[in-house]
Amino acid sequence: MLILLALSIFINYIDRGNLGTAASLIKNELHLSATQLGFLLTAIFITYVPMSPVVGWLVDRFGGGPVLVAGFLIWSLATVLSGFASSYAMLFALRLLLGVGESVSFPAVAHLVSERVTQRYLGFANGVTQSGISFGSAFGVFFGGVLIAEHGWRWLFIAFGLCGLIWLPAWLFVSGASERVRHKVDRADRPPLTLVLRERSFWGAALAHFCGNYALYFILTWIPYYLVHERHWALQQMAVIAGVTYLLGGVGQNVWGRLADHFIARGFSATVVRKTSCGIGAGGVALCLIGCAYSGHTASAVWLMLTGVFGPCLSVNTYLIAQSIGGPEATGRWVGVQNMIANVAGLIAPALTGILVDRTGSFTVPFLVVAIVTLAGGAAWIFLVGKIVRINWQQLGAAPNAASA
Repeated sequence: MLILLALSIFINYIDRGNLGTAASLIKNELHLSATQLGFLLTAIFITYVPMSPVVGWLVDRFGGGPVLVAGFLIWSLATVLSGFASSYAMLFALRLLLGVGESVSFPAVAHLVSERVTQRYLGFANGVTQSGISFGSAFGVFFGGVLIAEHGWRWLFIAFGLCGLIWLPAWLFVSGASERVRHKVDRADRPPLTLVLRERSFWGAALAHFCGNYALYFILTWIPYYLVHERHWALQQMAVIAGVTYLLGGVGQNVWGRLADHFIARGFSATVVRKTSCGIGAGGVALCLIGCAYSGHTASAVWLMLTGVFGPCLSVNTYLIAQSIGGPEATGRWVGVQNMIANVAGLIAPALTGILVDRTGSFTVPFLVVAIVTLAGGAAWIFLVGKIVRINWQQLGAAPNAASA
């Protein structure tokens, strides 16, 4: 089940990143400015963001599996149809539809993991599932670059959208068998959303997730264009550089997740281990981004690839914190709202980057902005998130009544 959940995110990020991979060709064919391209890259989040809390409620109400399947079908259809888009407006509309479908992915996956995986293996489980982000991005940019070079950008969307549908029958077969290990939650045990929103750790995790997503979406949407137009790498070379960056991230997800579980099993505090991981990740990514901005042609590519080593220290904890503190009773709605707040970064980062590039004529300022935001995210994980221990929601909800009595 974990492998299939990782594959669903893998496919999600192939389809999400297709536009960034093909950006330079689409920009030329549709005669777009950098600002227009930035808004096109942002379009997915116009629907993705408001749908996230709705999906969180749907996941708690109907279960993660059915919601994930429905969203998967929607985003696959949007991907295929993007290959037939003939105008800026049509492609923009299909990116909106893609956002509706892809909004189900992380609340559903986080909920399913929380139901079926014990605390001891949460690092491993999140490393496996979250590695789909990096491996999907690597596969999309590498094989996407090859496919574009051979057949043009339209076949990138059509081929990947159709191939991804192979996941559905496999999931329907395996998900039924996994029901026997599910930790079932009584509806009465689920805390109201207002109770979740009172938690300081929720707001710390949401802010930190926003900052991490700002860096992620900057890299995912603009780095292929940056490597081709600013650093003058050929399309195939761009695919290799970006692909290696993502591959390092995918390996790092699994390594950091297992390593954190190991230290916790040896008796180290979960709070110290998880927050140390976040601090190393934020500092490392910020340093690499600054190095990329101010180094020469080849060195910039090396700095960029090193972000794939440090980034997983942050991302492996993104939903693990919600699972660890909220438990299966609250993970769906916690992650739904956290995801909504965090993915506002997807509305800001691509568009703001396009504006800054048009006004400054280079990517230096955008890189500095991303580095500062990433450091702020690390600080939020360390100082705003409280102890990483499971909340007893029933006791917490009864506390005000008990106090008044």
